[in-house]
Amino acid sequence: MSRHKDENQVIGPTGRPLTVADLPAANTTRWVIRRKAEVVAAVQGGLLSLEEACERYSLSVEEFLSWQQAINKNGLAGLRATRIQKYRATHSA
Repeated sequence: MSRHKDENQVIGPTGRPLTVADLPAANTTRWVIRRKAEVVAAVQGGLLSLEEACERYSLSVEEFLSWQQAINKNGLAGLRATRIQKYRATHSA
Protein backbone atom coordinates (compact mmCIF):
# COMPACT_ATOMS: atom_id res chain seq x y z
CA MET A 1 0.00 0.00 0.00
CA SER A 2 1.76 3.10 -1.20
CA ARG A 3 -0.03 6.35 -0.59
CA HIS A 4 1.72 9.51 -1.68
CA LYS A 5 0.83 12.42 0.55
CA ASP A 6 4.01 14.37 -0.22
CA GLU A 7 1.92 17.20 -1.64
CA ASN A 8 0.50 17.71 1.84
CA GLN A 9 2.49 19.51 4.47
CA VAL A 10 2.18 20.66 8.04
CA ILE A 11 4.23 23.05 10.08
CA GLY A 12 6.87 21.05 11.90
CA PRO A 13 8.32 21.65 15.36
CA THR A 14 10.93 24.05 13.98
CA GLY A 15 8.30 26.20 12.27
CA ARG A 16 9.23 24.96 8.79
CA PRO A 17 6.93 23.00 6.46
CA LEU A 18 7.11 19.25 6.95
CA THR A 19 6.15 16.61 4.37
CA VAL A 20 6.18 12.82 4.57
CA ALA A 21 9.54 12.91 2.76
CA ASP A 22 10.98 15.04 5.59
CA LEU A 23 10.01 12.60 8.33
CA PRO A 24 12.60 10.46 10.13
CA ALA A 25 13.59 7.23 8.39
CA ALA A 26 11.42 4.22 9.16
CA ASN A 27 14.41 2.45 10.74
CA THR A 28 15.15 5.29 13.18
CA THR A 29 16.40 4.02 16.52
CA ARG A 30 17.80 7.22 18.05
CA TRP A 31 14.79 9.33 18.98
CA VAL A 32 15.94 12.87 19.60
CA ILE A 33 13.39 15.51 20.58
CA ARG A 34 13.06 16.95 17.06
CA ARG A 35 12.34 13.54 15.48
CA LYS A 36 9.68 12.69 18.04
CA ALA A 37 8.09 16.11 17.56
CA GLU A 38 8.11 15.68 13.76
CA VAL A 39 6.24 12.39 14.02
CA VAL A 40 3.69 13.92 16.42
CA ALA A 41 3.22 16.92 14.09
CA ALA A 42 2.78 14.58 11.12
CA VAL A 43 0.02 12.64 12.86
CA GLN A 44 -1.69 15.74 14.22
CA GLY A 45 -1.53 17.37 10.76
CA GLY A 46 -2.83 14.33 8.92
CA LEU A 47 0.34 13.38 7.03
CA LEU A 48 0.26 9.98 8.74
CA SER A 49 -2.47 8.26 10.70
CA LEU A 50 -1.68 7.10 14.22
CA GLU A 51 -1.68 3.52 12.93
CA GLU A 52 0.71 4.37 10.07
CA ALA A 53 3.11 6.14 12.40
CA CYS A 54 3.13 3.28 14.90
CA GLU A 55 3.67 0.71 12.16
CA ARG A 56 6.32 2.75 10.34
CA TYR A 57 8.35 3.41 13.49
CA SER A 58 7.56 0.23 15.47
CA LEU A 59 5.96 2.28 18.23
CA SER A 60 3.20 1.27 20.57
CA VAL A 61 0.15 3.51 20.63
CA GLU A 62 0.97 4.23 24.27
CA GLU A 63 4.50 5.39 23.41
CA PHE A 64 3.25 7.72 20.68
CA LEU A 65 0.51 9.10 22.94
CA SER A 66 3.10 9.72 25.66
CA TRP A 67 5.11 11.84 23.19
CA GLN A 68 1.99 13.74 22.22
CA GLN A 69 1.00 14.31 25.83
CA ALA A 70 4.52 15.45 26.74
CA ILE A 71 4.45 18.06 23.97
CA ASN A 72 0.95 19.24 24.88
CA LYS A 73 1.85 19.54 28.55
CA ASN A 74 5.45 20.84 28.46
CA GLY A 75 6.27 21.72 24.85
CA LEU A 76 9.33 20.20 23.21
CA ALA A 77 11.17 20.16 26.54
CA GLY A 78 8.68 17.53 27.70
CA LEU A 79 10.24 15.07 25.26
CA ARG A 80 13.65 15.11 26.93
CA ALA A 81 14.60 11.54 27.73
CA THR A 82 16.60 12.69 30.76
CA ARG A 83 13.47 14.31 32.21
CA ILE A 84 11.55 11.07 31.81
CA GLN A 85 14.42 9.01 33.18
CA LYS A 86 14.75 11.32 36.20
CA TYR A 87 11.01 11.06 36.79
CA ARG A 88 11.11 7.27 36.57
CA ALA A 89 14.15 7.07 38.83
CA THR A 90 12.58 9.23 41.54
CA HIS A 91 9.14 7.65 41.33
CA SER A 92 9.97 3.97 41.25
CA ALA A 93 10.33 2.02 44.42
